[in-house]
Amino acid sequence: MALSPTDVRDAFPDARGYVAACTAGIPPLASRDAVRADLDAWPDPIRYAASAERCRASFARLVGVDPAAVALGAQTSAMVSLLAASLPDGAVVLCPEGEFSSLVLPFVHAGRGITVRTAPLDALADAVDAATTLVAFSIVQSATGAVADADAIVAAARRHGARTLCDATQAVGWMPVAAGAFDALVCHAYKWLCAPRGVAFLALREDFGATIGPRQAGWYAGADPWASCYGTDATLAAFARRFDVSPAWQAFTGAEPALALFAGADPRALSDEVTGLAAALRERLDLPAPARATPIVTWRDESGADIGRLRAAGIVASSRAGNARVALHVFNDERDVEDIARALGR
Repeated sequence: MALSPTDVRDAFPDARGYVAACTAGIPPLASRDAVRADLDAWPDPIRYAASAERCRASFARLVGVDPAAVALGAQTSAMVSLLAASLPDGAVVLCPEGEFSSLVLPFVHAGRGITVRTAPLDALADAVDAATTLVAFSIVQSATGAVADADAIVAAARRHGARTLCDATQAVGWMPVAAGAFDALVCHAYKWLCAPRGVAFLALREDFGATIGPRQAGWYAGADPWASCYGTDATLAAFARRFDVSPAWQAFTGAEPALALFAGADPRALSDEVTGLAAALRERLDLPAPARATPIVTWRDESGADIGRLRAAGIVASSRAGNARVALHVFNDERDVEDIARALGR
């Protein structure tokens, strides 16, 4: 039976006042325990590799693909750079305006005549045309929390023969996401999945993976990593694992319990829980409802006055692109809604 939101919340310490999962999630108690225990254990690469494989399996379960379709990494920008380096010369990449730079800059600086076009998020599907090679977008926007109409974007890309790359960093952990809908999906696990920083994933469709060169290949990309530590004749893994980089040991040790927790949860129930909290906060703050439900609540705060009020009240939130930004995750509850409203005089 899938874990309920209450079950998941009980796996965390009391996080009242921390409303910044869109910046970084807080670790569940089991992740803290795992990292602390590891500090008292002898380093063991075999143990660490087994933990990394369990992380791969949990993420694959979260996004509905086979573990063989998932590569391990450390940052989304490095994984996006791998894709950028494999695009044909003169490729055209379409991105939303104001997209997070880790998804955009690898294409901007790829050279070889690759160009980047932008369009408003709500018009991105209409901006896809016959010249578009790849549509790269975050399914949930970092600066605003806006949720993309992924179905429309993917349908438009398919009509025009373009590939799709989805960044799900601000989505997986609260929102059901099916990686198989996209040619590629990247996700860093330190936000809504509450893992340590340095654990990222790339899920690939096999036909798209076949067009990508293993430019980061190292020993962990081998079909048998332990037989691939020396020399030039290592056989790389057959599919996505050929794009693995050697996992950061302690980061994956801490990530394993967090990823298993969310992989065992009911994603629709989690989504309803956190977007319900966000809706209650918007009502208290007299903010309009978004086109698609999101647990990230933003409003214009160019002076930073509202963020200052929140911090003065002991509430940890964030400021991005002139917006005050609040993220309500499963470790938050109605107390946080009340505390925020009170701190802002509402």
